[in-house]
Amino acid sequence: MRAPQPRETMLRSVELMLQPRRLPMRWPALAVLLIPSVAAAHIRITSPTPRSTTDLKDQHCGAAGSARANVHTLAPGSVLHLVWDEYIVHPGWFRVSFQKNGDIFEIPPISTGPSGTGAKSNYPTEDLTGKTDPTSGSQIIADRIVHGTLSLDVTLPNVECNNCTLQLIQMMTDKPPYSSDAASDDIYFACVDLVLSASAPTGGGGAADAGAGADAGSAAPSGGCSAAGASSGLVGLALVGLRRRRHRAIG
Repeated sequence: MRAPQPRETMLRSVELMLQPRRLPMRWPALAVLLIPSVAAAHIRITSPTPRSTTDLKDQHCGAAGSARANVHTLAPGSVLHLVWDEYIVHPGWFRVSFQKNGDIFEIPPISTGPSGTGAKSNYPTEDLTGKTDPTSGSQIIADRIVHGTLSLDVTLPNVECNNCTLQLIQMMTDKPPYSSDAASDDIYFACVDLVLSASAPTGGGGAADAGAGADAGSAAPSGGCSAAGASSGLVGLALVGLRRRRHRAIG
């Protein structure tokens, strides 16, 4: 009997790999784990603890209408070290704003700026750092923060307030045309709830008030894009397992 040639052996191996097989009960569960997670947020404030990490496309703080939570008490004029993660990269920039009474902020205005690819569009063009919005009363502390920046030392206004909010937004320029209404798909929002009090310790930082709300840092971030990076390790392990099972079946 003629011995199988290498090419025939290879083709037979491929045929066996393509044949449908009944998988053990544990495999469907693994298949669920391999489905890419639906969007970790494009940005998430990691320090200090933010109000929320969900529904971050809702104006003006994510989770529209959400109550204040994880309130941090600081001294007026103190420096807050703001840190954030960018889970999904988009062309654009960041903005940090302050509101001394509430959580309504100015939205970047429509203008004549190009898209992230350089094509003619209607994105904002001005650096509005230092502007106080006459409608909402919010103040832009730093505008057009360079894409890729993940922290900023923010000097808070030298005022006392018990209902103040610090806002971080990610302005994206890859989905033209830009819109600034509540249905906009171009901005991600995140906020830190603050109290500025002369009796607070100086030197930055500031612990969240006890009972101020649930720990937003433990919530699963959400948004509108998909991120498969977190599941890449599981994919690799699953492929190794499949190959081993196939080799045993062929042998």
